[in-house]
Amino acid sequence: MKLELRGITKRFGALVANDHIDLTVEAGEIHCLLGENGAGKSTLMNVLYGLYQAEEGEILLDDVVQHFAGPGDAMAAGIGMVHQHFMLIPVFTVAENVMLGNESTKFGGRLDLPAARAKVKEISARFGFHVDPDALVGDLPVGVQQRVEIIKALSRNAKVLVFDEPTAVLTPQETDELMAIMRQLRDSGTSIVFITHKLREVREVADRITVIRLGKVVGEASPTATNAELASLMVGRAVELTVQKGPADLRGPAFVVTNLSVIDPLGQIVVNDVSFEVQRGEILAIAGVQGNGQTELSEAIVGLQPRVTGSITLDGKEISTLSVRKILDSGVGFVPEDRTEDGLVGEFTIAENLMLDRADGAPFVKGANLQRAYLAEFATEKSAEFDVRSQGIDTKVGRLSGGNQQKVVLARELSRELRLFLAAQPTRGIDVGSIEFVHKRIVETRDSGVPVIVVSTELDEVTALADRILVMYRGKVIGIVPGDTPRDVLGLMMAGETPSNEGAAA
Repeated sequence: MKLELRGITKRFGALVANDHIDLTVEAGEIHCLLGENGAGKSTLMNVLYGLYQAEEGEILLDDVVQHFAGPGDAMAAGIGMVHQHFMLIPVFTVAENVMLGNESTKFGGRLDLPAARAKVKEISARFGFHVDPDALVGDLPVGVQQRVEIIKALSRNAKVLVFDEPTAVLTPQETDELMAIMRQLRDSGTSIVFITHKLREVREVADRITVIRLGKVVGEASPTATNAELASLMVGRAVELTVQKGPADLRGPAFVVTNLSVIDPLGQIVVNDVSFEVQRGEILAIAGVQGNGQTELSEAIVGLQPRVTGSITLDGKEISTLSVRKILDSGVGFVPEDRTEDGLVGEFTIAENLMLDRADGAPFVKGANLQRAYLAEFATEKSAEFDVRSQGIDTKVGRLSGGNQQKVVLARELSRELRLFLAAQPTRGIDVGSIEFVHKRIVETRDSGVPVIVVSTELDEVTALADRILVMYRGKVIGIVPGDTPRDVLGLMMAGETPSNEGAAA
C-alpha cells in the first residue's frame, strides 16, 4: 500500500510541531523518518494514526484521501503502529493481547480465544517469530514483547506499519533481529515507516530517508550517506561524531560500592548485591537495557533511594547514610536521567536553576539576601562557557530546547569542586550537536582527575566514553569489562550472559 502525507500541519498553541510536511512511502519500502527528539517525527505519525487531528493537509492511501477520527479508523484502513512503549497488558496471554480491542466471539457471546491463538501461530510461522500464544506477556523478554506488538498489528491486516523508536528498549542482538523482521515485512509487501534518531540503524535498514528538523522536512538522503552527512542534515551544521579522548590516567580508587542492594516500595530487590569501584581519572559506564536497576543504582548513590543496604564510600568516607544535601555538598555532581522532572525547575530562570543546589549559603546567598549581582555574573559566564543558547539568563528554563536544558544542568553540576561526577542518560533527547558538547565536557572532567560514572542505555555512547563498562541485568552486575569490548559481547551481557574470563576486568 502506498502512503502519502501532503502538507500536514499540526499546532499545539503557538508551537508548530509539523509545518506543511510532505512524505511519500511506496508499497514494500522501508522509509526512515530521521530526526532528533522534538523534531516532530512522532507527532506526524500520531496524526497518521488518528491520535491527533492535523489543522492542514491530507492523508492518502493508494491515492485515496482518508479521514481518520481516531486510531480505530486508521487501523481499519490498514495502518498499524508499534509504539516505543508497548501497549500490552502484562497479565494477559499473547493471544488475549492480540485480540484486545478487536475481540471476536463464538456462539453464546464467548470470546473466540482459539481463533486468536491460531492467528498468532499463523503469523509467527510466517515470519519465524517463535511466539507462544499462551505465554503471559509479562514473562516474555522485551524483544519478544515487541514481536507481540507486531503480530497484533498484522492480525488486523496492517499494510502500512509504523515503528516509533523501536530499538530504545532492545539489546544489540534484539535490534539486529528486529532489522531482519523489518526486511521480511518489506519483502512481503508491507510498507514500513521507521522513526529513529540512531544513524547506525538508519543506514543499515532504510530504503529511503527523510530528515525532519524543527517540524519541517529539510531533505532526503540515501542509505549510502555517511553518518556525518546525516548528522549535518539533522542539526544544520557539521558535527564531530567521534569522541576524542586519550588513555585514562588512573590515580587510585576514589569511589567504592560494596554489596549494595536497593528494595523498591513493593518490596522487590531492584539492585542486588552490586559491588564496583571507580578510580580518579577514569570513566566507568554502566550499561544495560532500561529497567535493569540502573536508575535505582544511580539514585541510591545520591541518597534518593530510602531502602538501601551495603556500603558506598567516597575518598574513604561512608556516604550511604548521608542526606541528599550532604552527599551533594561532599562533592558529588549529579545529572539525573529526567532533567525536566528531577534536574530543573521549568518556571525558574536559567540563573535561578544554576544556583539550585547551592541556594542555602555563599556565594549566592549572604545572610538572608540573594547576591543578585554575583548570580547574574556567574550565570552569564556559565551560559557562555556551556554554550546555552537563549534570550538571556532571565529566560525560563522550560522555554529552552532539550539540549540547552541539559547544558544548564551540566553547567550547574560541573561549576563546583567535584570528587565524583555521576551522569545518568546524559544525552537523552538532545541533538547530535549537543551530544558532541556533552561528551567533550564529560571527558574533560575525567581528565581533570575526577572519577566519572556514566549511566546510559545507548551502547554507542557507552563504547565511545567508557574506560571500563559495568553491565547490569535484572539488578545484578553481569560483568565489568574494558571499554573496547566488542558490541556483540556487550549485547550478550545485556541479555544476561556472563562474559568469558578473558574479557572481564573487575
